[in-house]
Amino acid sequence: MKRLDQVLNAENIPAELELVVNDVIVACKDIAFKLRQGDLAGILGATEDENVQGETQKKLDVISNDLLKDVLVSNPFVRGVGSEEEDYTIAANADGKYLVTFDPLDGSSNIDVNLSVGTIFSILEAQDNTPGDNQEVFLQNGRKQVAAGYVLYGPSALLVMTTGNGVNIFTLDTTVGEFVLTKSGIQIPEDTAEFAINMSNQRFWEPEMKQYIDDCLQGEEGPLGKRYNMRWVASMVAEVHRILMRGGIFMYPYDNRDPSKAGKLRLMYEGNPMSMIVEQAGGASSTGRMDIMDVQPEGIHDRVPVVLGSKNEVAKVVAYHNK
Repeated sequence: MKRLDQVLNAENIPAELELVVNDVIVACKDIAFKLRQGDLAGILGATEDENVQGETQKKLDVISNDLLKDVLVSNPFVRGVGSEEEDYTIAANADGKYLVTFDPLDGSSNIDVNLSVGTIFSILEAQDNTPGDNQEVFLQNGRKQVAAGYVLYGPSALLVMTTGNGVNIFTLDTTVGEFVLTKSGIQIPEDTAEFAINMSNQRFWEPEMKQYIDDCLQGEEGPLGKRYNMRWVASMVAEVHRILMRGGIFMYPYDNRDPSKAGKLRLMYEGNPMSMIVEQAGGASSTGRMDIMDVQPEGIHDRVPVVLGSKNEVAKVVAYHNK
């Protein structure tokens, strides 16, 4: 089986980019190890602090963020780093070519109940000489990504990644400490009868999303003409991984609880990297009204509504909004 470095070499990506990816993966291996230790390592539970998003930080949120941040700011090819857990972007090396954004531990509310969590990352090229602690250099749309991926910490640790040449899945071989290729050329089925959404927020949704879900719930007798199953894990990594494996649609739509926020999920380190992966696997991603990767960010922590997964089902949701 091919190792991660062998696959990256075969894709002819620049050596500097490969070294940046390798450093991300080094940190993810450490996170995977600490997760396996669980309470034995004293990593469970929450801190007394909140992040810039106003969310209470879990202990492992902080640990994961520090692991990724420390290894990346030391990489000579990284200009700057942006994290969900940091108020501002962080300068790394002035001559660095790449910018890395990440959600160090997506779904961290699941840690204490031993459910799947993950790390999401996105890599961009720095377009000018702006230093990495100036967020302006990061504000590129998702089409500019040169690589995106996530590590799912489940029964096995899986790396799912694209450099624009399709989607590969690697499994962490704990006997040698390396990610090895186990699936390639992943394709999401175009049709599905499975959706994932947090139904407890239904009363806050826009009418178009309410109508789509109502029609799904009517099953064969409804206008969509088929019976749907619903799933919800509260971890975007886990939800997207299920879609990659068997199809489906994941939605975290706009709601009116806080009209100042366009959505719940962050564009730069959740929406964009997951959209690149899904599109490279033949799926689609949208805000409900436009492709997520075409959204021009105005700030590193911008939020966006998310609808992604099987292409034909995403098109249905977009059609409801276009009405």
